[in-house]
Amino acid sequence: MRASRYSLLAAAVLAAAPAAAQDGAHPNEGPAVSAHRATGVVLDGRLDEAVWATPAPATGFRQQDPREGEPASRTEVRFAYDDGALYVGARMYDSLGAAGVSRQLTRRDAEVESDWIQLVFDTYHDHAGRTVLQVNPSGVKYDAGQASPNADPSWDPVWEVETGVDSLGWTAEMRIPWSQLRFSSAVDQTWGVQVWRYVQRLNEMSMWSFWGKEEPGGPPRFGHLSGMRIERRPRGLEIMPYALARASYVTPTQAGSPFQNERDYDTRIGADVRALLGSNLTLSATINPDFGQVEQDPAVVNLSQFESFFDEKRPFFVEGSGLLSFGGFSCFNCSNASSMSLFYSRRIGRSPQGGLPDGYDFSDRPANTRLLAAAKLTGRTSGGWQIGAVEAVTARETGRVRNLDGTGQEVTVEPFTNYLMGRVKRTTGGGSRTWGLIATSVFRGFGDDDGALRGQIPEHAEAVGADWSLTWKNQTYRLMGNVALSNVSGDSLAIRRLQRSSARYFQRPDREAGGNGLFSNEFDGGATWLRGFGGYARLSKDSGPWMWETQVNYRSPGFEVNDMAFLSTADYVWMNANLVRQFTRPGRWYRDLWLSAGGQQQVNFDGDRNDLQFHQFTQATFHNYWQAAVYAHVRPEVYADRTTRGGATVRRPASWFVGPRFSTDSRKKLVFSFEPGFGGTSIGERFFEGGASVRYKPTTNVQLSFGPSYNYGVNETQYVAAFDDPTATGFFGRRVVFAELEQHVLSLDTRVNWTFSPTLSLELFAQPFVATGDYRDYKEFVRPRSADTRAFTPGELAVVETAADGRPVRYRLDTDGDPASDQNFRFFNNSFNVRSLRGNAVLRWEYRPGSTLFFVWQQQRSGDEPFGDFQLGRDTGAIFDSRPDNVFVIKATYWLGT
Repeated sequence: MRASRYSLLAAAVLAAAPAAAQDGAHPNEGPAVSAHRATGVVLDGRLDEAVWATPAPATGFRQQDPREGEPASRTEVRFAYDDGALYVGARMYDSLGAAGVSRQLTRRDAEVESDWIQLVFDTYHDHAGRTVLQVNPSGVKYDAGQASPNADPSWDPVWEVETGVDSLGWTAEMRIPWSQLRFSSAVDQTWGVQVWRYVQRLNEMSMWSFWGKEEPGGPPRFGHLSGMRIERRPRGLEIMPYALARASYVTPTQAGSPFQNERDYDTRIGADVRALLGSNLTLSATINPDFGQVEQDPAVVNLSQFESFFDEKRPFFVEGSGLLSFGGFSCFNCSNASSMSLFYSRRIGRSPQGGLPDGYDFSDRPANTRLLAAAKLTGRTSGGWQIGAVEAVTARETGRVRNLDGTGQEVTVEPFTNYLMGRVKRTTGGGSRTWGLIATSVFRGFGDDDGALRGQIPEHAEAVGADWSLTWKNQTYRLMGNVALSNVSGDSLAIRRLQRSSARYFQRPDREAGGNGLFSNEFDGGATWLRGFGGYARLSKDSGPWMWETQVNYRSPGFEVNDMAFLSTADYVWMNANLVRQFTRPGRWYRDLWLSAGGQQQVNFDGDRNDLQFHQFTQATFHNYWQAAVYAHVRPEVYADRTTRGGATVRRPASWFVGPRFSTDSRKKLVFSFEPGFGGTSIGERFFEGGASVRYKPTTNVQLSFGPSYNYGVNETQYVAAFDDPTATGFFGRRVVFAELEQHVLSLDTRVNWTFSPTLSLELFAQPFVATGDYRDYKEFVRPRSADTRAFTPGELAVVETAADGRPVRYRLDTDGDPASDQNFRFFNNSFNVRSLRGNAVLRWEYRPGSTLFFVWQQQRSGDEPFGDFQLGRDTGAIFDSRPDNVFVIKATYWLGT
């Protein structure tokens, strides 16, 4: 197999790993501060207790921006503790006193555009973990953790803070219970700590333990917090029951359906439980969960053969996801590349995958699979291993079909399923070496009557992987990477579906002969398993004025992990290299400047190059804090092995793209950004994309944002249909029809955030959306491995059905000139006009620490027409002609903790 040399290249890079990890901890020891025993601290933000007058606070901050390395605005931070909590007292001086302090009210964890103070703890002092606590002068909290290299912003510990503004500047007084933190079992504690301060008026970013912008930073460069003596460990049991009431007013999609009601009311109860196992491990569980407060996914129109990706938003799965992540992917400049995914939590509770039988008047299937229960274990062992594990169980779901005469049946559309994943990771060498392992398993319990479903979904799927990150020369150089193996087993019909899927297209007639030995690389209709491998490796210089990288990313043809992860394509070896020059000190016309250039290519395991790109990216921040950037690439003509969707390989034309971006100073009340893009191909295709953002902050507690976008494109070879045709000898007996597609997509993301207090906020979101696509000029490729096409003649293509207004509805393609022969194929005009409005309003009130009340309103309007022309007034007006679907939710949670 010709691609074997690329796998050997990856193996050779990985073999160099041991030599790359000879350095230990970072030699630059940061500053140190001690915590003092506290008594009688009253949390009021005044800092008038005796403990806040102790000598030797954390001070001597230095600027990172705008004047790198120079002394910063005066800041003093002191630490204290008692048997129950860690206390922080911070005094942020301002030369203008209270008048210089910038305040803003937002909801918790939202981005603030004001002054703030941030503490980052490395609680295990292993130069790897981050636990982040931040507050601004208005008392708005931001927190992220727990003790993982990638601090998780969904972590919401129960901690308290009071702030104050006075003639000297502003203050913050914090109380963080030990039960909310994770640290070693030692009595005498020493942690790593970094303190950041931002002064918005001066755009001044400063830090306590300093490193330059061209230097590597992070936990190995933190200062040290000592003096804490914790003799009694926290119990750490938390229970959060919830109650929910929902009212749905939804227009039935099938008139007269016995399965759909215009009005539906339901109530639910459930609970989340979190228990601290020792001082290091946390067991979390959710029973009968409901995520009614989660924002809806954005509207999209997907005309490709690949699945759309949406971010996870359910709190139980988002929290702690940093410890569950695997692989990692980094590039200075790249496109059309995917990181290694072995766990995508949205697979748990996904839309049922089974189909319903045809020929019935009415049908009904659940929108999502019910999540019965889930448990999660996160933390680390006494030996320093970070642990993450998830176990989840989803219900057996059935769909129903019925005729007008009452006959019908129930059909299983998703079997009872168990999901399990485990993740371990260890950091050594003072943060310079990280190693990890992961394993995942999906098992489905089919019933005796689920024979048809067995032919659609695999019975079980497993994956294992290992990843690493090694740095040396004071973190200047890095070697990171991962490898993974996958196995899927089940009925031969289910495996055949995977072999023919868009991820690999084993049925392509011009694929080189492969084999199904240890790994799968050949179409086999009787196979009951599919196995593959994948990996990634990146060698880079990540700091200094000059930086560079080279990397390889590969997936074998049989690699398949979609049962518990996200995979669009397999059968590729992708390579990338970039050179970067950065200027971090202000020049004559800029504050900072970034220049990068490089290239990438991709081949499949037959050795056909299906991607080649040369690119550059330039970005500058000007002295007035405006920014400008431009990205550009050119792509020569290459092979296209997926354009015919399982047919013979053709060629993709050469193309180019230029995308500038402009943005104004984000500190102002009114902030603009604009990001247009222009491109075309060697065969006359053209496209434009334009996105803009307007943010207006009329007061310190209200923010409005508008994000209009418009995309226009003409695709000369949009896939339409494929037919078996013995006369299509050049394409191995398969005729593939393409068309010119003219497409318009218009949307407007609108948000209003109104914060009444740090614990009470209202968020409004609306997205009107219009997409049109006009199919015309039907054609086919002239020959395999070519970009040449030919249009069908009037004698070959005829309209056989029209709409009342004369629009073509259905075509007949006659390829042999005999209308009476079997070689006549019919296909529909796929032109479309889709519009929708998605919106929601969420009132969130944290009525006591850890306990929240949600009031939610969700609305959706949608409609479509079978024509493809775009008329702005008609199409945007039609959004509001559709009858709305409304859902109202009230949800209350109550936190009980020890």
